[in-house]
Amino acid sequence: MQEAIDFLKNRQPVNLALVLVNIIVFLVLSFMGDTENGYFMLLHGADYAPYVVEYGQYYRLVTCMFLHFGIQHLFNNMLVLIFLGDDLERLAGKLRFLLIYFGGGIVGNIVSVAYDMRTGEYSVSAGASGAVFAVIGALAAVVLLNRGKIPAYTRKRMLLMVSLSVLQGLTASGVDNCAHIGGLVSGFLLAMLFHRKLTFEARIPVEDFRD
Repeated sequence: MQEAIDFLKNRQPVNLALVLVNIIVFLVLSFMGDTENGYFMLLHGADYAPYVVEYGQYYRLVTCMFLHFGIQHLFNNMLVLIFLGDDLERLAGKLRFLLIYFGGGIVGNIVSVAYDMRTGEYSVSAGASGAVFAVIGALAAVVLLNRGKIPAYTRKRMLLMVSLSVLQGLTASGVDNCAHIGGLVSGFLLAMLFHRKLTFEARIPVEDFRD
């Protein structure tokens, strides 16, 4: 028990808050109904392209990021976020971390909606994975810009992490790969943008990549 408390104390506050909110939302919805039921999730803010485009329910691009289809879906996303999100918040600072998380997640969901509208193949979508992929993309950008000089991260490790994450999504069923790739690319670009603002005049160590 004490080890768990110590672990939580050492987490970055914003990332930990996001993880806790996701867990609380899941527990509340699980008490109310079946989180693996698409219609139930749709009623509570899941993403659905026609509702977003035709009815202007743009809030779904955000609310769906806090919904998960079952405990395994939640566990997979939060397990990655609790560690990688912690690292990104420590490197980028609270504000930039939030901008990358929500910006990447929203862009990923927009890409998913655009793809569904283009193909006419609609599905109910939910999960924090687009935002999680944005975190992965941002970490990859930080490692690249700092020439791999980040503790516990190297270019090869990040390349392997990105490749395995994308490959897992492409080979699994019921996965919103458009949200994943959209989040990954937008997270990478946002981190590049923020880092460039800090290093335009002179090279600044990664330790200064924060608010």
